[in-house]
Amino acid sequence: MVDEQPLTRVAPRRHRFSGWDGTQDPLGDEADALFDRLSEDVFHGWDFETALRRLLSQGWRDRQGNRFNGLEEMMERLRRRRQQQLERYNLDSVFKDIEEKLDAVLRQERSGIDERLESVRDEAARRILERVAAKRREQLDSLPPDAAGAIHELQGYEFMDQRAEQAFQRLLEEIKQGVVDTYFKEMTQQLEQMSGQDMAMLRAMVADLNALVRQKLEGVPETQLQHNYEQFLKKWGQLFPNAPPTFDEFLEQLSRQMARMDSLMQSLSPEMRRQLAELAVATFGDPELQAQLAELMGGLELLSDRGRLGQHYSFFGGEQLPLDEAMRVMDRLQSIEDLERAVRGVYRGEQLDDSTREALTELLGDDSARDLDRLQRMTEELERRGLVEADAEGMRLSARGMRRIGQKALGDLFARLRRDRFGDHEVSRRGQGGERAEETKAYEFGDVFDLDVRETLMNAVHREAGVERVERVTSRGAAPPAIPEEPVGRGPRDGRTRSTRSVAAAKKVALALDSLIRSSYPRDSLHIIGFSDLAREISPSALPHLSVNEYVYGTNMQHGLMLARRLLARDPGENKQIIIVSDGEPTAHIENGRPVFFYPPLPETFQKTLLEVKRCTREHIVINTFMLESNHHLVQFVNHMTRLNRGRTFFISPDRLGDYVLVDYVSSKRRAA
Repeated sequence: MVDEQPLTRVAPRRHRFSGWDGTQDPLGDEADALFDRLSEDVFHGWDFETALRRLLSQGWRDRQGNRFNGLEEMMERLRRRRQQQLERYNLDSVFKDIEEKLDAVLRQERSGIDERLESVRDEAARRILERVAAKRREQLDSLPPDAAGAIHELQGYEFMDQRAEQAFQRLLEEIKQGVVDTYFKEMTQQLEQMSGQDMAMLRAMVADLNALVRQKLEGVPETQLQHNYEQFLKKWGQLFPNAPPTFDEFLEQLSRQMARMDSLMQSLSPEMRRQLAELAVATFGDPELQAQLAELMGGLELLSDRGRLGQHYSFFGGEQLPLDEAMRVMDRLQSIEDLERAVRGVYRGEQLDDSTREALTELLGDDSARDLDRLQRMTEELERRGLVEADAEGMRLSARGMRRIGQKALGDLFARLRRDRFGDHEVSRRGQGGERAEETKAYEFGDVFDLDVRETLMNAVHREAGVERVERVTSRGAAPPAIPEEPVGRGPRDGRTRSTRSVAAAKKVALALDSLIRSSYPRDSLHIIGFSDLAREISPSALPHLSVNEYVYGTNMQHGLMLARRLLARDPGENKQIIIVSDGEPTAHIENGRPVFFYPPLPETFQKTLLEVKRCTREHIVINTFMLESNHHLVQFVNHMTRLNRGRTFFISPDRLGDYVLVDYVSSKRRAA
């Protein structure tokens, strides 16, 4: 019996098309195009990490021609903003505002003394008041010339004018609140009037905070430290209404606040720095509190990665800055520094939080924030696709990315081959001929039904009937070009500048060959050797990370052949070949365990290299040579080597290296079959 369900009419899906207005995510397939661009940089001699930093630094144009600035443009704009601040202001009169307010207090006090004398009519009282007034004027006349000293003396002075006394108290409160705000932003809202009780509370709070910082420095376990921080907030939370949930975040917040004062102190002249320190001491009149604050700043400096909380700035503008405005300028400069660090973090795959993005938008505008968002989405997309990986040191090429670069190198070289020239071409279907791999795969529609009976029966025994397994077969339909199982990399241009073009060609061919062997000839083994003064084995996975070294001289082909022969001796395969890709003749050899280099080449270098050729020949190793340049010494050496080994030699341009190498490799595979 069949239970027929009524058909549900599905509404057709509607699509809307519109021009890109900057709000849509345009990456999509563009991530592939950008990764291909990175691959091209790798082919041309860059290591992958440098190529990625270069792309992030310079930005790019999308397919619609829209330009997206890179990180370097943003960094430059931030540097210009900082320079504008430094060129606008100077700190020569940072105490001018305080000095002007202090002068107003003193003028008011002197004027008040005169008014008091004039208001007294009784002669006896007037004489007494005159003696008091004379003493007050003497005290005022003997005040130290600097603001800090004057404020210290005036705190023990008995004012005769009530308005002057009130103005002096307001000045003290402003300075106290400014200093406290420097250390603990927003706390001054809780301590509007710095009474003696408030100062005692502040002193006790700083002492408790110092105890937490000491525990952090002593390595107290994080769980215990976090518990102690929560107890601290229960006691002093009213002073920190916006305290973050973790102690580490709180320390970071506190360090950034205290960095303003440290930056100001570092940027002042030594004399003004002394005056500012004395002003704080004179204003608070509390040595114990000052000692606690100094300990706190010292502890935070020990926890800082840079060793200092703030930074020295060289102001050379014409606009004078009072102390409160100087602190605001330090705030702006610190924000620029924070943004620069955040933007640099994008190179390492770090993400910007909302507050940082808002600050960037406010400082540089929506366009810069949009460009930065796009850069971040690009790195996120590359990471999501598994092409790159983020670690503590930055963005790294993943194993999948390595394979993708090799596949592109192989595809680029295949694209150059013409069917009527080489007789080889790619086909869209998989043939039945080829080398059988060891592994199997689940049958999919379109596969050749080359059934693996054992695996299929085992699936049936394990109650997985219907899951047929077919043998994985590598196809020969796409006839690739050729490098044998042991390519030897080229050496430098000896005494001359290394040919970057030749390095790029050899690097791209090695990447393509590695991809070809992995995908089509998995039973083959590939070893890569680079040789200059000495020969070194290079892992295929390290190829994208190689860059040109202009400062190592020598083409030690002898050591390269020696290392290649030893590596091949460990391989069980019968068909062993070495391919040499070089743009120069041997100019270095091993003598007493050390490389000897000379140009023009020494006869001993040729002799020792040809001796290695003979050893390879005795071990039935074929040497095929691809020379990217030709000269008298090179041709002479290659002729000797060919006669000894019976291998082949090609004198070709770097642009055609891949065509010959890959075609020759596949052709040799067919001959062997």
